[in-house]
Order: sequence, then C-alpha cells, then structure tokens
Amino acid sequence: MRVITQIPRRWMVLCSALNGLILVGTLSVLAVADAKTKVTKQADLPRFSYEIAGTAAQFVEADDAAFNAFANKVRSDINHILADYEVEDKSTMRELLAAKLDLQELFGEYRAGLQTIESLRALEEKPSSKLTSGLFARARLQAALETGATSGLEYENAFRMHYRDSIDALPWDVVQDDIKSSYAYARLDTRAATLGYVKTELDPAVLKSGAVDNGEAWNLVGARDNLRSQIPLGLVRSDVLHEYIALHDVVKPEIWSAREATLHEDQHLTPVLVGVWDSGIDVSLFPKQLFTDPVPTASGSHGLAFDDEGKPSTDWLHPLTAEQQKAYPEFRELLKGILDLEYGMDSPEAAIVQKKFNTLSPDEMHEMMELNKVIGHYVHGTHCAGIAVRGNPAARLVVARFNDNLPDLPFAPTEQWARRLGDDFQKMGDYFRTRHVRVVNMSWGDDAQEFETWLSKTGGGADPEQRKKRAEALFAIWREAIANAIKSAPDTLFVTAAGNSDNNVGFIEDVPASLRLPNLISVGAVNQAGDETSFTSHGDTVVVHASGYWVDSFVPGGTRLKLSGTSMAAPNVVNLAAKLFALDPALSPSKVISLIKQGATTTADGRRYLIDENRSIALLGTLSR
Repeated sequence: MRVITQIPRRWMVLCSALNGLILVGTLSVLAVADAKTKVTKQADLPRFSYEIAGTAAQFVEADDAAFNAFANKVRSDINHILADYEVEDKSTMRELLAAKLDLQELFGEYRAGLQTIESLRALEEKPSSKLTSGLFARARLQAALETGATSGLEYENAFRMHYRDSIDALPWDVVQDDIKSSYAYARLDTRAATLGYVKTELDPAVLKSGAVDNGEAWNLVGARDNLRSQIPLGLVRSDVLHEYIALHDVVKPEIWSAREATLHEDQHLTPVLVGVWDSGIDVSLFPKQLFTDPVPTASGSHGLAFDDEGKPSTDWLHPLTAEQQKAYPEFRELLKGILDLEYGMDSPEAAIVQKKFNTLSPDEMHEMMELNKVIGHYVHGTHCAGIAVRGNPAARLVVARFNDNLPDLPFAPTEQWARRLGDDFQKMGDYFRTRHVRVVNMSWGDDAQEFETWLSKTGGGADPEQRKKRAEALFAIWREAIANAIKSAPDTLFVTAAGNSDNNVGFIEDVPASLRLPNLISVGAVNQAGDETSFTSHGDTVVVHASGYWVDSFVPGGTRLKLSGTSMAAPNVVNLAAKLFALDPALSPSKVISLIKQGATTTADGRRYLIDENRSIALLGTLSR
C-alpha cells in the first residue's frame, strides 16, 4: 500500500525511527559473520509473539512491573536477532535497533543509548538524515545523565540547551524539510494521538489473538517511550525548532517548472491512453481527457473497476458511505492543515488541526484515524490522475480501480480472494493491451509483511510463524499475478512508486517496485529543489526520481491540494512518458525508459537521477529508426 505521507497516520507511527541502534564494532561483526544466519530479505527474520493482557491501548499505560516484564522479553528477542542474524539492510537495522533504543530509554540506560544513537547516525545514507537523526533522543539522554532526572525544570532546561546546540549547528539548506516536519510533529504529538494510534493499529491484533508480533511489539514499546519521554518535552522541542526556523527560513529554489514541457494541440499530437491503476478517479474532473471505450466493459466505458472483494463494480471512484461523504469536506480541511504545518505555514486550517489534536479524546482520535484511512484512499487516485495528464491535451485517462488498503480491509485474506484479485489484475493487463494503453501509473505496492499484518488484525492465527507462512503463500500469488499482468501488455509502460517507508524495495520484496521487467520503471521522490525526501524508499530498481513533495493536483470534488509522497513522484514520470508517446507513438516502452533516463540529470552526490521533460523530449530528434 502507498499512503500520502502527510495523512495523520504518518505522524502516529511511534516506533522511534529517528532514534538509533546498538553500537557494534566492525571487527567483532566481521569475526562472527560466518556464524550468523544471513538475512537477505525481510521474510528471513524470525517471528515472535507476545501475549498482552487487555487491550494494547490499556497495556501501553500499564504499571512498570507489568510492562517491563513484556519489555524484557522484547529486548531478549531483539538481542537474539542482533547476535545470531547478519542483517545487511541498513533500513531494517535502523528499524530493528530503534526499538532497542526505546527500551534503553525506558530502562534508564542512557549511556548505552547515546552509543546507540551514534551508531544510527553512522548508518544513515540520506544527507539530511545523517545530520538530524537522533538529535531529539540524544538531548533527552544527555539531560537525564546531567541532572539525574527525567522531569522538572532543571531537566527541561538541560534538554533545551543540548537540543538547541544541536539544532543551531545544522545547515538549513540541507535539513529544512526534516526540521519543518519535526516541528509539525512536535505540535501534534499528544497522549490522545498516541493512544488513538495504538487503538487503530495495534488493538485489532490483540483483540483477535491476545498477542502482538515483532513489529507490533516494537511499535508498542515506541508508544510507551513516546508517552513517557517525548510528549512531556513537546513544548520545549517546539520552541527550539520554531526559533531555528524563524531565523533561517529561506525557501529552497524550485527546479521543476523549468524542466516541465507543456504540449499544445498544434503540435500534431497522437492521442495517448494513460491508465491509472489505483483507488479510482473522479472522472467528472477530466471531461476533455477521459477515454470513452466504444466496447464498454461490465464497469462502463472508461476502463475497469473492482470492489474490495474483487468483483466488478460500476463505480469509477472508491465509494464512500453517507457518513464518510459527510465527513469528506472536514477531512480536506484537516489534510490541508496538516500539510500547512508540515511545510511550516501558519494558517487557519493549521490552527484548527492543532486545536483538534489537543482536544480530542483517544477514542475520538481513533475514530478520526479510521475515517481518514478510508478517505485518504478515496482521494489518492484522482490526485495521481491530475498529475499524470497535466499539460498534455492528447492524454486520455483510463480507470483501473481496485482497493490496495490491504492491512485495513475488514475481512481476512484467503487464497480464493487472492486468486480472484489475480484474475482481476490479468483482466487489467489484457485491457491495457487490447485498448493500446501506452502508459499506466501504479502508485501503490505491497509486500509479504503487509499480508502478515492483515492476518494479525483479522484473526489469521495466533502463531506468528504460521501467519508468516500463510502470508508468504498469499503474497506469492499476489506477486505472480502483478508480474504476469505487466508482462501481458508488453507495449505498455508501467510506472510505479518506490514507497514512503525509507526501505530498500528489494529487501522487503515490494511489488511492483522490486520487479525487474523491461516495461516497468520505479520512481523515487525528491523535493522542489531535487533533494532526496526523508521518506522515499530506494534500491537497485529505483532508477529515476521526480517531484514528490508538495505536488499540486485535484482531489475528488475539484478542490486542489498539494500532497507529498512517492505516489506523487510516479505520475510525474507518467506525465513525461505520455508526452513522449503523444509526440512519437512509434516509441516502445524500453525506448521511452531510455529517453527518460538519458534526459535525467545526476545530482552531485550521484544518488539521484532527476527527470527533465525538456531534455528527454529534445532527445527524440536524435533517435535512430
């Protein structure tokens, strides 16, 4: 699943991802590497189960005796993984060992925690993350060591001093996006929001099995640490970040306008069909850029649509209930407010969001998060569609609707369901081939871990190893179906988003982003200046980057919003591909991929390949036939 990064859920992922990992000497790692079990993909890691008394939301605030007994089991299993498994993937090590740092802080092991933070910083790869990672945690631990306390005025003043010293030393031009995001988080991080997250994401698993698995346990530990150590310092943290932003706030230059080409009808364009394989489109917004099929399907004349169970639907847009539709206008305002906070803007909507997060109860936050999952999915496809056809009068949208909110679907996944969806995917591939759809946007992706989470939430068995096996079997069906659908339309270019989890897509086996196919390209996200976003995933198959930060487009109903995520970067590449096909319909997908890559500019650090529409279009004249 792909999520727009600014939907509230993003801020509620409370496993302290910017904290750290255990200090491991290079020589000792090399000495024992041969004795360790090599981990080459996410599925190679062992699974554990931890029984929880009551609900997760109750347990996260349990007395120390009860919670520490649980936490010690979690720590023992983390140490087992670190001692007996060789995990080369840096993203996974950061996630795994961030939980260890949370435990170190909860148990008062502050010196060990400081070592952990330095090891984390050594593992970071993105320029901003190298500088900002762990600063909040480091200042907390330094203050605790100096004062012998974790609360009170003396502790707060010590924290303020250490945190301000760290923040003030940062180069604004490199870190500004992460600093603004941290400032937004500090203003929205409340007890109600944390408990709302636990109720939404962890309680379903506990309700079904009475236990949590590895990742759920780490998130529960992170939530406990957030409640105990981070939220009490929210105002001080916010003050320090606000002062830094106010002193340095110079907006980064925007590079994308100069790179974008706008086509005109007098350029003798060939109509090009652009598929949006997503949650659906508000087709009323694109009357002049909508494909009308002379041979309608069971869904109608604009493509194919399937409901949550994989059955044909006549709704081009994911349907909302009457209650959800009523809440949609408020959701748009909420989302705009969160976006404004994320970008450091004080607006009426931002003020409303802050008030809401500080006044809602945990139950009300839970209800809001559940609603926002559905509505966030609802807006996704339309926003992608608007990006894909911008500036191209020859583009004609083709709808390919399904629901990729896998972990949050209300029923348990079965082999029958997976095969039915696989059949739907093949129908989409066949449709793209027979209707001559030239390019398809796929701003979504899935991995086996999502199926494990889904099974955990819907009663897929108490044994985590058995859930893992079931998830792998279901995912194998899913993966094969997606790959076969893409292969079955060889004259169609498929463009997919890398994902927003800052992971290696190959290690987590993300599909489709990790697939290697001649008519598929995977896209990472950068900001307005071409700098790597903190959230974008990466890997060998992620070969180009596009604007995925504050990208303007429509949402259902016609309102325009600026959203962020690799979901926005992928349709920017679709936009370029569709223009190339409109200018030269004889191009093959492999030739278009070559033009996109040749036209891209490489950043100074060699990490990013930024698309340039004008350069790629200019290369059309150099093609040999």
